Amino acid sequence: MSQNIILTNQEIEHKIKRIAYQIYETFVDEDEVVIAGIATNGCIFAEKIALALSSISTLKISLCEVVIDKQNPQLPIQTSLAISEYENKGLVLVDDVLNSGTTLIYAVRHFLDVPLKKFKTAVLVDRNHKKYPVKADFKGISLSTSLLEHVKVVFDENGGNYASLS
Repeated sequence: MSQNIILTNQEIEHKIKRIAYQIYETFVDEDEVVIAGIATNGCIFAEKIALALSSISTLKISLCEVVIDKQNPQLPIQTSLAISEYENKGLVLVDDVLNSGTTLIYAVRHFLDVPLKKFKTAVLVDRNHKKYPVKADFKGISLSTSLLEHVKVVFDENGGNYASLS
């Protein structure tokens, strides 16, 4: 199968900045926001959003890693922050690609057990084939793909970030 680049490094950087502004607009009345990234690419994407957000706002930003077993998403979810560190705060759940919605909906379910002020979701690539009724509040790009196509996001430390479709 051939690989088509759908987002270049420069386009990803632009999407990160735009999503950061959208988050700031949504949480402008808050003092603090938690950016919770689903391991592993969602975490990297969350870190990039947090960095962009800190450069444009005075919000206190806490990063949280969300570890979910993608083969068995009903198993307990682990977070790098204790519940007390994100309850009654605004939270953005971040992943790189919204495919079927399974990972995101199980992660959302985990956070629904905690009282939050505001709860939003963000993804870099939103595919339009979902098994569950879940949506991204902030998204870099929406794609209508076939079920046989695969979206891959690569975050490279040397700035070789890209998203491809194969």
